[in-house]
Formats: sequence, C-alpha cells, structure tokens
Amino acid sequence: MRIGNVITKNNIFLAPMAGITNLAFRTICRENSCGLAYSEMISINGIHYDSKNTFKLLETNEYDRPLAIQLFGHDPKIFAEAIKKIDCDKFDIIDINMGCPAKKIIRNGDGSFLMDNPKLVYEIVTSCTKATNKPISVKIRKGFTNTNAVQIAKIIEQAGASAICIHGRTAKQEYSGQADWQIISQIKKNVSIPVIGNGDIKNPLDAKKMLEQTNCDAIMIGRASLGNPWIFKQIEEYLKTGLEDFSPSAIEKINTAKKHLTLLNQTQNVVEMRKHLSWYTKKFHNASYIRCEINKCKTYHEFENLLDNIINGLL
Repeated sequence: MRIGNVITKNNIFLAPMAGITNLAFRTICRENSCGLAYSEMISINGIHYDSKNTFKLLETNEYDRPLAIQLFGHDPKIFAEAIKKIDCDKFDIIDINMGCPAKKIIRNGDGSFLMDNPKLVYEIVTSCTKATNKPISVKIRKGFTNTNAVQIAKIIEQAGASAICIHGRTAKQEYSGQADWQIISQIKKNVSIPVIGNGDIKNPLDAKKMLEQTNCDAIMIGRASLGNPWIFKQIEEYLKTGLEDFSPSAIEKINTAKKHLTLLNQTQNVVEMRKHLSWYTKKFHNASYIRCEINKCKTYHEFENLLDNIINGLL
C-alpha cells in the first residue's frame, strides 16, 4: 500500500481516536499487524500557541512508523504554520480532519463542518501541500448537512492530497445507524488517489466485504480495536488464508493489558488505563465487578495488582 512516497506494511490501518490513539496504544496495535497508525486529533491552534498539552500529543519514537499525524482546525494559514512548526521528520503523513462530528469541534468551524464549505476545503488542502513535502491525506464523512462527499473528494484530489479516508456516515449520524459503504465505492470511482474505507468494520468478514464491495485501497479500524488490538492480525490472516482461527485467551488479554499499562506509564497518566482495561475485560466472568475495581485504581501499582489478581483468578 502506497500513500505518496510512504509504503505501509499492509492496508489495515488504525483510525485516529481522541483520547485513545496515543503512543502506547499505537505500539500495541503495531505489534498486532497494524499497517499504518494515526495520532489523536491535534489542534493547529494548540501548536500555534505552543500548548504543552498539545505538543504532548505529538510524542512518538523510532518504532512508531509509519505514522500519520492528524491535525484539526479551519484556518489555512495556521495549518501551514503548524506543519512547519512541528518536527515533520518524526511523521510520515499529515492528515487533515474534516470528519469529526463532535459538537465542540464543529461549533468552532472545524472537523466535519468544513464539508459545507468546498472553497475552504480547497484552500486548506492547498496550503498544507505547499507547506511540506510529506503526503497529505484528508479524513471526511458522507457529508455535514448534505451528502456531498464525492464533490469534496474531487476537490481534495485537485488540491494535491495523496489519499482520502471516508467514513460512511453523515456528521448528524455521528456513530449511530449503519455506515453507507456505497459512498465509499462512489468516491473510489471518482478519484485516482488511494481511498481508505471506514465505518462498521467489526471483524475480519466485515473487512473483506468492504474491500470487495467498495474496491477501496485500504480499510481503517476504529472502535473495533478497543480492547481488541488483535483485530489487525485477525483481518490480515483472514484476507490471506480465509481462516478465522486466532482468538486471544483471557491470559493473553491480561498480559497485553500489562504491557499496555507499562507503555502508558512511560508517557501518560495511568488513570487513562481505566477505559482500556474495561475494554480488555469486557467479556470476562464478573466483568461488572472487575469494572468497579478498575475505577478504584489510581496508580501504576494498583493497576498492576488488579491485573495480577485477575490472572490468578482472585476476582
């Protein structure tokens, strides 16, 4: 899979998710055959004003490659300034968020709100492509108030982007209802740059169906990876062999959670592990009780002790 001058391991990508796709989680997913990972959404205004919290989201390392950094905002000049300000040698692709449906994002004129302004879409993408020699990709939705994804995709290509990711829901739908894969197929027929399909891929069979039904070049996994970083390896194996014979045991899930905790402790507040551990143990016996215990944990050692108790069958 090639995006501009970047070649990925495969065409199974980890979606950008706010509060989720930090370095620790990306590392776990990469170890399970994720071909390309995206950062959390990063504010161009935060970069502009030298926000320490914003720059913390840029944390990466030499093994975290290839990496797409996702930026959001609405001012073409600040987009270009932000790209020039960060150390682009640490990243392989610059991704522009034009798909986030969160109210606090669209209230500021960012995310999916941009899809209602084709002229601004063109200006932003053009500004970004001129600011760097890195490939530019754009993540969009089916539309904001209207279904205009095909029109926007053509504009994005004309402005010089190297790839487009399309989530098959409108902003109004957020994450409810069923994703429209037909819009992915329509975009693939109307542009010549790579198209990445996103929405309602919950298992290897869904992945195969999307690739076949839409002819997209790659697929992007979001919510299905929460507590299940093995999904990338499962999809890769299924696409190669047609077999669905890999499923992690409870012990493997806990051991992975332990590694995730250690990685998180190196760069983030370990309290963030609460949500991840709840996902890892979702189908465990006494899951509701375990979740209550998880929410009591505040330190690395408290999480570690809880994981040991789970694996020893004490909970």
